Amino acid sequence: MPDQGPPDAGRPTFRQNEVEQTLLGEEPTYTRDQVAELANVDLERAQQLWIAMGFPVSPDPDAVMFTDADIEALRLLTTLVDENVVEKSMEVAVARTLGQSMSRLAEWQVGVVNSYIRSRIAAAAADPDAIRSESRVTAADTVPTMEKLQNYVWRRHLAAVAGRALSVESSGETDTVLAVGFADMVGYTSLTRRLDVSELTSLLEEFESVATTIIARGHGSVVKNVGDEVMFQTTDPRDAARIALELHDAFADRDDVPALRVGIAVGPVLARFGDLYGSVVNMAARLTSNAHPGTVLVDSETADALSGEDEFYLKSLRPLRVRGFSKLRTYALRRNRDHQREGSRDTER
Repeated sequence: MPDQGPPDAGRPTFRQNEVEQTLLGEEPTYTRDQVAELANVDLERAQQLWIAMGFPVSPDPDAVMFTDADIEALRLLTTLVDENVVEKSMEVAVARTLGQSMSRLAEWQVGVVNSYIRSRIAAAAADPDAIRSESRVTAADTVPTMEKLQNYVWRRHLAAVAGRALSVESSGETDTVLAVGFADMVGYTSLTRRLDVSELTSLLEEFESVATTIIARGHGSVVKNVGDEVMFQTTDPRDAARIALELHDAFADRDDVPALRVGIAVGPVLARFGDLYGSVVNMAARLTSNAHPGTVLVDSETADALSGEDEFYLKSLRPLRVRGFSKLRTYALRRNRDHQREGSRDTER
């Protein structure tokens, strides 16, 4: 195992132990050697998977820190490989991605109920028996509900992603071709220097909430949120275009949210562990960073896909010179009715 410092480094407090034991549902009874043996897994492999999932490792080989649930989880993970559901070369990547996803989810969940948990535990701070009682009550109140809810959402997303995958396979396409879009808030970095934590939290929550609603309603899906930016995907470029324009409409007349800029590109992508990779993703990001506030830039593939649609107006712009792309052809996207309205105003003048 890697050296993690002296045995006492980072040792949990009594209160932390109580909360952890309550949330895990059972008291730790095994060492790492015992877990590997009972799961019938090589110790080195078990350690590698444990670290990949993002958990700290005790430097003490005799530390009792594992439960029956850990043994079962190790068996389940290695069984996926043993039964050829997951390739052996992908085992650690699967563990790492699962760990990272669940870690972010746990951080969010604790943040949501943090004030409730802290107030109840703090009220019992002077009494070990009360701490134990309150931590159990807190777990009983929140964990089952959170667990059922996340299981429901996971199954719904699993059904949706599986449906999209089967649709692509039945079409006969060898590559996954998607419209990939980014939308980000202009001037976010400077804005963070003027806002306090609560104001920044409200801003991000509003942006993510509105963006997610528009993307889902527009037959797309959110790939990820990164601070001031949301990345989304659709199977139809027309849906991506409508989403981009609706995002601008949603924030156009609001003083509490900065103007947006959006970029869209269409092409083959690599979908891996919930994220997208490839030149199309890089192109969409470059288009976004070069778009003016309140505008949508698209690549030539997107423009070709939208060219026969009466609802859209596309204006060819000067090619961009950006790193990784030589003379990237770009088009400004608007609704046709908005363009016609602006044209009528210019004629009247």
